[in-house]
Amino acid sequence: MPSYDVVVIGAGSVGCPSAYFLARRGLKVLMVESRPACGQGQNKAAIGGVRATHSDPAKIQICRQSLDVFSSWKEEHGFDLGWKKGGYCFPVYDERLEQTLKNLVEAQQRYGLNIDWVDADRVKDMVPGIEPRGLRGGTFSPDDGQVSPLLASEGFRRAGVALGVEYRFNEPVTDLVVESSRICAVVTTKARYPAKMVLVAAGAKAKAIGAMAGINLPVTPDSHEAGITAPVAQFIGPLVVDLRPGPEGRTANFYFGQNNEGQIIFCYTPKKPLVGEDRRPTSEFLPIVTRRLLTLLPRLRNMVVRRTWRGLYPMTPDGVPICDRIEGIDGLFVAVGMCGQGFMLGPGIGMNMTSVMLDGHPEIDPDVFASLRYDRSYEAGHEALK
Repeated sequence: MPSYDVVVIGAGSVGCPSAYFLARRGLKVLMVESRPACGQGQNKAAIGGVRATHSDPAKIQICRQSLDVFSSWKEEHGFDLGWKKGGYCFPVYDERLEQTLKNLVEAQQRYGLNIDWVDADRVKDMVPGIEPRGLRGGTFSPDDGQVSPLLASEGFRRAGVALGVEYRFNEPVTDLVVESSRICAVVTTKARYPAKMVLVAAGAKAKAIGAMAGINLPVTPDSHEAGITAPVAQFIGPLVVDLRPGPEGRTANFYFGQNNEGQIIFCYTPKKPLVGEDRRPTSEFLPIVTRRLLTLLPRLRNMVVRRTWRGLYPMTPDGVPICDRIEGIDGLFVAVGMCGQGFMLGPGIGMNMTSVMLDGHPEIDPDVFASLRYDRSYEAGHEALK
């Protein structure tokens, strides 16, 4: 078999852009994927929201890079990813949350995020028909937006192929070969691929892949459900995030938006994580989420829901991704544990991991990127805008 500069494991939200950026630096890149095509794992379950509106500095900076990539893709490559620059809006109905978000805005602006507090009238203009009673205003970040996850994975594949990236589908990884404290090959069900470097971007399978090299990647998947309606005329600009817990006691925040084809796409965060890899739709999701949608935006009452689905969030104990070189195994790198935000983080992660692998440092502030290191304490934390 030919030898490769890099083998990337996992053709998903992180792996596909990583392979593309590595190839742009002139490396011979091989992508191995257990599924039959790119983006068929958790990538296709994403709702497509891309925001730099986070409370974590690393995520702010990385997602700003992702937004630059997505928003300029059609101009640079001639391939439409379904990009819609509508921003993100977090409406607020209580004083405590208002103060929390206003305090966050100051920190977010320090890290270069284009965001501000807007009054209730502005929120009502952006989201026509939103419940006006008690509305105090909200935050709005106009540079955020939405992208089609399937078009994005295909876009990165096309661009990667043009740069010489090779793809091997239907090939589950069975072993990582480490000799003399150095990665030297990836073994699949079909072949053994010698490589100078390996990047693990295996999503929900990260823990199993890491164990093949004798490392413990603390990534445990839980599931989240989403849905989409038939298209209607455009009337909602931003993706809307309601941070209030649900009145039924089952949900934390919920969010929805209208994509560039006019469909309303929606999701909620379960209050109690549904740990495991079960992706079968549930009977409880639609009644709960529609009650929340209609309470916040009653004009959606006649919308036709086309389908619902479940996807996996590869979670770390502290809710922060792991992006690092593995000390003690030369040439082994990981970009895993995206905690349900792999799609929006993917291009930025790909850019930074390429720089880490080839230059020894990330593109963003190294002190900020260090929060993603593998050897941290993993004490449980909570991101304010998760």
